[in-house]
Order: sequence, then C-alpha cells, then structure tokens
Amino acid sequence: MGIIEFLVVGLIAGWLAGKVMKGGGYGVIVDIVLGILGGILGGWLFGLTGWQGGGLIASLVVAFIGAVILVWITRLIKKA
Repeated sequence: MGIIEFLVVGLIAGWLAGKVMKGGGYGVIVDIVLGILGGILGGWLFGLTGWQGGGLIASLVVAFIGAVILVWITRLIKKA
C-alpha cells in the first residue's frame, strides 16, 4: 500500500472511529493520527492471529478496529 492510500485509510478509519464511539471526535488531525496508529495496531493484532487479509476494504476494517481501540484507550486515560 502506498503512503497516499495509507493516509486515506487512516483518515477514513479515524473519522469512522470518532463517529462510532460515544461523544465527538478529537478533530480531523487527531482522528487521522488515531486512524493511522489504529491501522498499525490493528495490523499487529490481526497478525498475531495469523490472519492474512488483503485489499483496501480489509485494510479499512483492520484500521477501524484498531482506531476504535485507541479511541477507547485515550478516553480512559483522559478520564483518569
């Protein structure tokens, strides 16, 4: 995946995670960063299971799941 595709997937995943989780997002820039980091986290987590998905949709789903986990963690830390 090229850097542009990686950024677009991160943008979409971060935006979706901000919308799905209760409350508002953190803003466009932070949502993009959470989406990109979520893609890395999701890829690592799914890699541990041995899952070898491919394609844009699979990348988006993995990044979205990772971004949701990161949003959840950041909100836990923010409350503490």
